[in-house]
Amino acid sequence: MDAPCAIVGAMTVAVRLPRRKKSRTPEVAELLAWYDRHARALPWRARRGERPDPYRVWLSEIMLQQTTVKAVAPYYARFLSRWPTIDALAAASLDDVLRAWAGLGYYARARNLHTCAKVVVELHDGQFPSDMAALRALPGIGDYTAAAVAAIAFNVPTVPVDGNVERVVSRLFAVEKEFPAAKPVIKQLAASLLPSDRAGDFAQALMDLGATICSPKRPACALCPWPDACLANARGNQEMFPRKAPKREGQLRCGAAFVVFRSDARVLLRRRPDKGLLASMMEVPGSEWTHDFDQSRAQRSAPRLRAKVQWQRLRGTVRHVFTHFPLELVVFAAQVPRATTAPKGARWVKIDELRDEALPNLMRKVLAHALDRR
Repeated sequence: MDAPCAIVGAMTVAVRLPRRKKSRTPEVAELLAWYDRHARALPWRARRGERPDPYRVWLSEIMLQQTTVKAVAPYYARFLSRWPTIDALAAASLDDVLRAWAGLGYYARARNLHTCAKVVVELHDGQFPSDMAALRALPGIGDYTAAAVAAIAFNVPTVPVDGNVERVVSRLFAVEKEFPAAKPVIKQLAASLLPSDRAGDFAQALMDLGATICSPKRPACALCPWPDACLANARGNQEMFPRKAPKREGQLRCGAAFVVFRSDARVLLRRRPDKGLLASMMEVPGSEWTHDFDQSRAQRSAPRLRAKVQWQRLRGTVRHVFTHFPLELVVFAAQVPRATTAPKGARWVKIDELRDEALPNLMRKVLAHALDRR
């Protein structure tokens, strides 16, 4: 490999770029050989000699966004068992998909997943396109997912860059520029390594390397196939990469949640609006979440019921952290007679059937808080 100079951040460093892409560089050959020996056995990954299923690749990639392999595995198995093909998923109701997704978080992914399945069935005869532009045009598929599906399912020569790949490449080239501004540099450097064949294996090898060897803390450099090529390893400062700008936590928002228990062991739930945070998910009634929430006026947001309601403010609060802000909710609970009807847009749900509802983790926390203090 050559060692031309590249501008990375404010400093000039020597980076090893392939001279040509007609054949594999020694480093890439070493990585692929390592992958052949140590590839992770993942439920969505095709076995050696098998052709990858684009549906399974796409489903796993959507689920794995912002989520770990350990957390995704049981959800993936349930989804595949219930909807083994994209046609089956497209024919499902959104409510069923949201229920199956509940607990994975980032619920816009589930809505986009369902919409994307319908589009692939309606516009592409149930077959995922292999073209990058056509993949990016599908709902919920951005640059990374398009590249992952194209490379893994169709062996298109492209490199999907996720967090694991960013870490590997930033250490390999000792990229000094801070994230997120370093992302374009990382993508360019990752693409420079791409071999002329086995694009899918190369992409998965980079992902596995980051997930199993090149970990955020205490990377196992002695087991890495690239110990000599890695600039960060040569410097002995691997854990300094990737460089990240200080993270700013959003301003705290507060609000109230109202848990209504009916005497026949049911609880009141309603559906959130179709747009916005946690769209279309189920929730207990509550107030708006604001920076200047006035707890003394919280009960003005309580649901209106055709029964006499005595609200009890429960001890403690429920705290949850979203991507852009932390949230703290005070919880009020009340007990009403069995004959109490649900307000418009709400319904009574058996407590022992709450697990089957499309409840986000926040609302499960609220309900657990209220049930523990009944």
